[in-house]
Amino acid sequence: MTANDSFGRLDDDDYPAYTVGRAAEMLGTTHGFLRAIGEARLITPLRSEGGHRRYSRYQLRIAARARELVDQGTPIEAACRIVILEDQLEEAQRFNAEHHRTTGRPA
Repeated sequence: MTANDSFGRLDDDDYPAYTVGRAAEMLGTTHGFLRAIGEARLITPLRSEGGHRRYSRYQLRIAARARELVDQGTPIEAACRIVILEDQLEEAQRFNAEHHRTTGRPA
């Protein structure tokens, strides 16, 4: 891998660049919170060759949304389900917009 390949990953939302410690620090939360949302299947961190959890920017955005809901008093399992449904809705809306754009039909 060349330096240019490595720098190209800096813009990749799915590249697992953040350790659990750094992710928790960025989110202002604990390692336990990240484990809990993993157990609730909201996000699944990738593992480094040494077995350490690594998170992407996309996963951190998802985790941040779950933390907002938990901070507002939503139980963690419910917060994870809400975030999953929000993500699915956003994906469906993008799919519909693309479909309407390619077919020429109004949204």
